This record gives sequence, structure tokens and C-alpha cells, in this order.
Amino acid sequence: MNNNKATGDKGEEIAAVYLVKNGYKMVERNWRFRHWEVDIIATKGRFLHFIEVKTRKSLRYGRPEESITRDKMSNLKNVAEEYQYQHPEWKYIQFDVLAITLINEEVKEIFMIEDVYF
Repeated sequence: MNNNKATGDKGEEIAAVYLVKNGYKMVERNWRFRHWEVDIIATKGRFLHFIEVKTRKSLRYGRPEESITRDKMSNLKNVAEEYQYQHPEWKYIQFDVLAITLINEEVKEIFMIEDVYF
């Protein structure tokens, strides 16, 4: 497994634990439609959350959340639209970013940006 994939997988595991501890219920992980993917779909209250997880092992190239491009957010919107079409019972959705910084394989920071507008 390449290093970036392993880092991303570890970040998604950490994110799932963090979200559950903070009252979210996991619905889907790595849900795909066509060439789009969302890392985590979870619920909290009456909202369905589409969560992009970004993990970095150093800050050499910036913070994890800074690596999310406009195209990535557009793709997240597209995959959410399809998911909501397939699951019309969800009226309220929200887009979130969960940024995780690992230093020496240990969690240095978890930073959640809720209700991202793009």
C-alpha cells in the first residue's frame, strides 16, 4: 500500500472514532458514484453530513484543510446530490471537513470545519 493511501486510511479511521465520540452515527464510508467519492457520510440530529477527511503527516506543505480544492468540493457536492436523490428521506444536509495532523504516527490535531460553503 502506498504511503499516501496508508495515511489517508489511518486518518479516516481516526475520523470515524472522533465522529462517533462526538455524537455522529456512521452511515457510509468511501461511498462512490461514478468517479466521485465521499469519505464519510454520517448523521447527527436531523442532518446528513458529507465529510471530507484530510490527513497530513507534517505541515511542510501546509495544513490538511488547505489541500482541499474547489474541484474537490464540487465533486463532494455532486456525490451528495446523487446520494440524496437515492435517499430522499434526508431533507437537511451539511458539508464538513475533518482535518487531521499526525506527527510521528500520533494525532497532533483534529480540526473540524462544519457547514462548509463553496
